[in-house]
Parts: sequence; structure tokens; C-alpha cells
Amino acid sequence: MHVPVNGSFIKHCCNKRGMSKRTVFIVFLAAIMGLWTGCKDDVATTGQSVLDADDKIFVLADTFNISSVVDSCDAIISQADSFLLGEIETDYGTLRASILTQLACPEGYSYPADFAVDSVDSICLFMYYSSWEGDPNSPIAVNAYLMDKQTFQYSGTYPTDLNISDYCSREKSILTNHRIVIASEKLDSIQNNDGTYSPMVRMRVNDDFMQEFASIRSFTDQKTFNEAFKGLLIETSFGSSTILNISDIALGVYYRFGYNKAGRDTVVHDFKAFYANSEVRTVNHLYYEDKKELVEKLQNDSDTYNYIIAPACVYTRLQFPLKEIADTIIQNMRDPLTGDTVKWPYVNKAEVRVSVENKFTGSSSEKTYNDWIQPASNMLLIREESLERFFLNRELPSDTCALLGTLTQGVDSVGDAIYYYSYDMSDFLTDRLHKILREKLYEVNNNPTLNMLLVPVTIGTSTVSNSATAVTSVRQQQTVSATKIRSAKNGMKLEIVYSGF
Repeated sequence: MHVPVNGSFIKHCCNKRGMSKRTVFIVFLAAIMGLWTGCKDDVATTGQSVLDADDKIFVLADTFNISSVVDSCDAIISQADSFLLGEIETDYGTLRASILTQLACPEGYSYPADFAVDSVDSICLFMYYSSWEGDPNSPIAVNAYLMDKQTFQYSGTYPTDLNISDYCSREKSILTNHRIVIASEKLDSIQNNDGTYSPMVRMRVNDDFMQEFASIRSFTDQKTFNEAFKGLLIETSFGSSTILNISDIALGVYYRFGYNKAGRDTVVHDFKAFYANSEVRTVNHLYYEDKKELVEKLQNDSDTYNYIIAPACVYTRLQFPLKEIADTIIQNMRDPLTGDTVKWPYVNKAEVRVSVENKFTGSSSEKTYNDWIQPASNMLLIREESLERFFLNRELPSDTCALLGTLTQGVDSVGDAIYYYSYDMSDFLTDRLHKILREKLYEVNNNPTLNMLLVPVTIGTSTVSNSATAVTSVRQQQTVSATKIRSAKNGMKLEIVYSGF
């Protein structure tokens, strides 16, 4: 006989069997638990079961293998704020760096009326360096020549492998002798107000150049001045252990003139500087000896490690299986009966972590020769086909073209320090998926692999509201760095969490 679970049934049990209130409660609780047990398998889908098919939300996760390989290019566009000078040998090849630069004239300036060539007492070439790489006690020999063939156009672009002989014959040296420089000595350094020193090299020019430069009186505008003085080539001819990071270059003219004051002849000593500043063009010429052999050697190690070396233009290419990713995600957004795409896919998380292997953490006294070459502070992950356009147009990182990663320190499972760059590709992949769907899979069928490059960069920033900083410029790095990373076969994967709406 079916007896309903209600007040009458409980009363019947109490009266007929003398059950206590505690016993009655236990029986009631057991009945409720029985009902819950019968329904628990449907709890996960209860919410969706009451939704229309178009209202269901899918949240899924997949892991994809990526591949990586070392590659290189011949040169980069020279757009640095500082410039390398010298030569240095490392495990990553031998780098030679020289500088070709125009000088900015003091627009509208004119020498005093009685100025003559012999009014110039001396002219000095000044170079300020912010740091150096390699052996600070190893001497280097610096020389400077007139750019006597042609000069730069301000709006032009110039690669770091330009042909020096197109601009300079090296026949007109402006120095009497090579200037021997030892980075750590700082013989010509000047003391700042805070007690620190700005390392500087001062080189006195020869008499021939002094008279030639003093005869230039065309300061009306920069173009006219460039026609009279095309610029300088500064390079080293000795030393292979040190390279300087040059921050400023200037040519200083020390001269005197006289005038009559209150019936008395007076001599005044003055100084005029011509700077290599943002108003003119400065190009860093960079050359890596045996670069082809270096790249082949690094490629042989690609199964375990990859490398990004600046300014050698050695990159690492990450290859993402775009077709496999798109096929997997889009298939999971289809109606199993009709095969139609019923959900628009969105990637919620897609982190790529690039593990760095060569960050030096010891004291300066423990540094070995190659410990001076450290990983890049900032690393751009950029679509390979966008590389040239991005830097030529001076673009900024965006979620659909280039992602900026900063060298980050963390700890592993046993508390040891680890270093890495991290990239969130969620917006990037969402944009790719939507483009693929709009084009009916045209892109992914013709380009099944997404190639992206790891490129070391130098960034400019500015402070915005709430003391936050914003990236204002991104340039290919021209200072020395070498970043050794784990290859894709050595643990790098792409984990994606995605959903459909």
C-alpha cells in the first residue's frame, strides 16, 4: 500500500509504534536524502536543461604543442637612443660597432663680426658613455673621420648594415692620433651635482680639420649646414674586449673675439657646441663576424635551448598550430546534429611562458666573461609578417599584432629563483578565430601555422594617472644582450581555456 509522506503518516507511526520525536526526524531526513540521491546526476545540467540551445554557454580547455627554432635577419633599422662603439668577442660571436652621425648646427647663430679662422683656439670631440660591456680595463683605440661622400636624409631610414664606404672614404681623419680609451679609468669624466661621474672621452682634433670646420659660416638652417659638413664616422681600430654604450656626442669649438668697451679693447673667450641630437640622424653600423656559422651552431641546439641575441638580429621563431587550434575550438562550438556553428568562440586564457636560463644572480666578483651579457629586459612577441612594418612605422604593442613581455623573477617548487617572459594570447587568438570564421576558414586553410618572433626591444614610457606608466615607444634593441631560453620541445606548451556564447 502506497502511503504518502505527510503529517498523517508520521502521526500514525508515533501512535502505533511509539516512536520518539528524534526517530521521526531521522526517518524524515532519510526520505529527503533519498530524493536528493535520485536527482544528483542531473544537477550539473539542470541549469542548461532549462535553457534554449542558443543560450547555453560552453567552457572548455585544451593544450596544444608549439615548436620553436632559431633564425636571424641581416640588419635592423637604426633608431637607438644610445650607440655602441668598439669590438667584443663572446661565445655568441664577435661584434664590431661604429657610429656615423650628423651634427646639429645652432640655428641662426653667427660668429662675431671680427671672427677669423685663427680666432679658434681648439676644437674637441666629446663622447659620453653610460656603461660598457666586456673588460673595463682593456684599451681600445678610437679614431674619427669626415663623412666626405654623402650625408643622411632626416626622413630616411638606414639599416645597421649600411655600407660605410658609401659615406666615408676614411681619408680625412680629424684626429692627429688614435685616442686610447680605457673604460674604467674615466680620465675625462665630469662630476655631477649628486657626486656621481659621467664617463666622457675628449679628443682634440688636428689643425687641418680645425681650420676647415672654422671656415664654415653657414648656420642659417640645418640643410645648408649639412651640405658644408656632412658628418663624422667614429670607429675603433684596436681592442676586442670592450664595447662602450655611447649616450651623447658633441663637437665643441673654443674661440675668442675682441670688442671695444668704454674705449678699451677686451678679449672674450667663448664656446659653441654642435650636438648629435634628435634634430639630426645618427646611425649605428653593426657587424657580427661569422654570423652564419653562429646561427647554424645555435640551431643545432634547438631541441633543448633557443637564443635571442642583440644586436646580432638573432631571433627565436615560435610556431603555433593555428589550424589545429581553430579546428578544435570551432568544432566544439558546432551543433552535433546539424554541424552548424552555434556559438561564437572566445579565448578566456592562453598563456605562453618563455623560461629564461642564463640570468646571472651572483656577485660582480664572480662574473665570468660571458656573464656580462645578460637577457633582454623587454621581449616582444610579434607576428613575423608584421616585423618590418611595426618598427618602420614606430607602432606600439597591440593585442592583435605584438605582445610585450618583461623579464620577470619568480620561484620554482623548491624555492629557487626562476626567470621568464609571459604572454597572454587570449585576445590575439580570439581575434584570429573571429577572422577565420568571417572568412569561412580561408586564412587558416592557407596559413595553418602562425609564426611569431621573440625580438628584444628597448621601450620608452611615460607616467599617466595614478602613477601608472604607459609604453610610448618600442625600438629594436641595439645594446648587447643574449637571452637563452628553453625550447618548445623542452617544456613550452600553449594551454587554452575558451568559451562559446
